[in-house]
Amino acid sequence: MNTVRPKKHLGQHFLADPNIARNIVDALQLPHGVGQVLEIGPGMGVLTQYLLANPAYQTSVVEIDTESVAYLKEHYPALANRIFATDFLKQNLSELFPQQPLAIIGNFPYNISSQIFFAVLNNRQQVREVVGMIQKEVAQRLAEPPGSKTYGILSVLLQAYYTIDYLFTVPPHVFVPPPKVESAVVRLTRNTTERLDCDEKLFFRVVKQAFQTRRKTLRNALKPFGLPAEATADPIFEKRAEQLGVAEFVGLTQRIAQHNAGLSSELPDLEVDDIAE
Repeated sequence: MNTVRPKKHLGQHFLADPNIARNIVDALQLPHGVGQVLEIGPGMGVLTQYLLANPAYQTSVVEIDTESVAYLKEHYPALANRIFATDFLKQNLSELFPQQPLAIIGNFPYNISSQIFFAVLNNRQQVREVVGMIQKEVAQRLAEPPGSKTYGILSVLLQAYYTIDYLFTVPPHVFVPPPKVESAVVRLTRNTTERLDCDEKLFFRVVKQAFQTRRKTLRNALKPFGLPAEATADPIFEKRAEQLGVAEFVGLTQRIAQHNAGLSSELPDLEVDDIAE
């Protein structure tokens, strides 16, 4: 097998520029204690070849496309039994890499990039670093500070646990087939926050509710939490969601928890669709 046909339903756009591929792999910093690297959607292995060339990396790949899996087995025998022919979004990382810190890398399909980052959040104690190529506007949103109109739910949730760096922009013509938009590479590095100083489940819900009606002030956006009028007299409730950083959302969650004892236990688990903006 000499090539793999990109499949539209899988959102495949194969990177064809080896210099950009090398730059993406070089962006990995591997925090202390991390040796396992998992590549998502390697396709024909344009990133994989550089990962395998570094002896410091214990490289594995996860690929849902059976044609790509066959290609990888033929052209990269060094991967041996480290090819997971399955859907990354359905994997339990703690079962694949029990008690091992992990770095994730990949040219992520645009249509599931938010879901990939949601999975990273769910595995934040294990995933110490992520280097991913995604749609440029999504990359900008993730790294955006408070105050911007593109700052949103994923910005807050990821910045709570990761330092996010927008690394470089990638033009459409270096892909086969070329996408209709620009791409960008971002790096997420786990920060020192093991747990937020609040109910984390409630924190996720507060962030989601605040941004669902982002044009409203927080006093109106957070009405579903049933805060009494005296609790919303603070000037912070005159702000809108996009004006708050992580620390302010933590403080807001603490206030809501004080006035709604037991609320968190009644909340359902956060689903992927809950972070759509």
